[in-house]
Amino acid sequence: MGDLGQIVPMKYNPRDDKSIKAVMAKANVVLNLIGRDFETRNYSFEDVNHAMSQHLAVIAKEHGGIIRFIQISCLGASASSPSKMLRTKAASEESVLQIFPEATVMRPATIIGTEDRILNRWAQFAKKWGFLPLFGGGSTKIQPVYVVDVAAAIVASLKDDGRSMGKIYELGGPEIFTVHELAELMYDVIREWPRYVNVPFPIAKAIAFPREFLLNKVPFPMPSPLIFNLDLINALTKDAVVSENALTFSDLGIQPHKLKGYPVEFLTCYRKGGPSFGSTISEKTHRYDI
Repeated sequence: MGDLGQIVPMKYNPRDDKSIKAVMAKANVVLNLIGRDFETRNYSFEDVNHAMSQHLAVIAKEHGGIIRFIQISCLGASASSPSKMLRTKAASEESVLQIFPEATVMRPATIIGTEDRILNRWAQFAKKWGFLPLFGGGSTKIQPVYVVDVAAAIVASLKDDGRSMGKIYELGGPEIFTVHELAELMYDVIREWPRYVNVPFPIAKAIAFPREFLLNKVPFPMPSPLIFNLDLINALTKDAVVSENALTFSDLGIQPHKLKGYPVEFLTCYRKGGPSFGSTISEKTHRYDI
């Protein structure tokens, strides 16, 4: 990502003031990407999404030389959200902007990319179990966004002479999918026959509940949820699309990519016969058109 010496990783502990100050010592921009989409025994949503963001903002403000603070939140963040994760994301936005009014808040939608936490998980589950559960029939609307576009939005906000300071941007892709439609895209790329099991939300919550209930009641770590993440299931009970009057990619001069093609090409690693095995329906159609 950079020539020798241009990128220097530095270890730090977000619960240790000294290590945070050491990392920020010679910086003039802070980009907070800390976050979780499920809780563990040692890191709750409140700890990671809210308290750590608030703490970083306080230290950045005290630093004196930090001119930009970019807070990465999540589309759908709201104090009234059914998702605890989204409620703590909303609390972090409010805290950061109170402490550092010049901060810029980015609310990306579901992010798609090489190591994403949606299409990869779906493909892994589908390959292992031969089907994919669709919560609530997969009718929830989402607006997935390519990770490269989110990165471009962050860079653009840092180069706009401060016009984005103190503002909130909702970063959704150019297309709105239902969860079912996005799953169809995943199956098309991995060249597997789509097989779904409709799981009503009450049943999905019942399946996911034991992990959350036992999280802090057993003397050993609970396994990470691959698909049945209770908080994610709660989030999927509500559509997550860009608000009508929100600031978006267009306000930063960016045209986001559609997902078909290169942005989902990483899924070819899940093809049974290897990346070049067979043809997708869209590829066959394209060949006939030619």
